[in-house]
Amino acid sequence: MAKIDLDSRVMLNIDQVSKLTGVRKSTLRYWEKTFEEFLKPKRTESNRREYSLADVEKVNTIKRLIDEEHLTTLGVRLRLDQFSDDFQGN
Repeated sequence: MAKIDLDSRVMLNIDQVSKLTGVRKSTLRYWEKTFEEFLKPKRTESNRREYSLADVEKVNTIKRLIDEEHLTTLGVRLRLDQFSDDFQGN
């Protein structure tokens, strides 16, 4: 029996990601613009955001950098450049 890669098929809407991560929807939209090279959820035909589990991991990374390491937007960008090789999956 072939192994099914569910991680690549699971897609969450912005409300679900907000509830999972504790990040407000408006903040997710802001981060999408601010860190566009790193966080870019897919869009449906009706232009709704669809986040993969890898996107959720990226959101958690940004949240940790801001909340725990107290980095500014510039600091987060610099750190994300270092992490970019780890997140090449999206």
